[in-house]
Amino acid sequence: MPQTIATVSEIRIAQPKPFARGQISGIDKQPVAGPIEATPTGLVGDGVGDPRYHGGADKALHCYAQHHYEHWQAQFPGNPHFRTGGFGENLCIEGTDEWQVCLGDQWQIGSARFEVSQGRQPCWKLNERFGVPDIAAQVQHNLRCGWYLRVLQSGHIQAGDSVRLLARPYAEWPLSRILELIDSRNCQPQAMREVLQLPLPPSWQHMFQRRLDTGECEDWQRRLFG
Repeated sequence: MPQTIATVSEIRIAQPKPFARGQISGIDKQPVAGPIEATPTGLVGDGVGDPRYHGGADKALHCYAQHHYEHWQAQFPGNPHFRTGGFGENLCIEGTDEWQVCLGDQWQIGSARFEVSQGRQPCWKLNERFGVPDIAAQVQHNLRCGWYLRVLQSGHIQAGDSVRLLARPYAEWPLSRILELIDSRNCQPQAMREVLQLPLPPSWQHMFQRRLDTGECEDWQRRLFG
């Protein structure tokens, strides 16, 4: 029997609009009431500002753990942006996080099925969003990054739906383990060979393969600070 592991407390969508530094972004997502359709390219009515780095089948929906906001509010008391929806998530998740969710987990939410495809790699837009110059780097370092889902079966979901775990083929690979490999700049050949055995999205496959081939970590300056 599928195990209930979490709840979707809110569902959020947005269309891209002007952002900082002449960019557009769909990060300012707002809650929706009632059922909404999840398709292989994301939620109906949702959009991204830069499809080179956001959206697509491997990043169809973004999830963020609700209880992480307690951490951020303690770190930045009085900052009004550290609240539900602040990280641009589509699904506000109660009951699980990156230390419990594993790569490749298959979920049932409403009538739709999903697969955990990768963790988020935060970018400089979070710095602008929260008004904290290095928040993207802080998010990466403490592994409270959020994660993405790909859609295995289209269907309708809504706030209040349970997240039911259908399969966990890589129980030894919680997202926090992979995110820590990234953040620690780990280039050890054995570690790289192990992670490359996983069904990684192309961007992560390329990143870890390059670390294995060159023994060097990628440059984060542009991603984290623009």
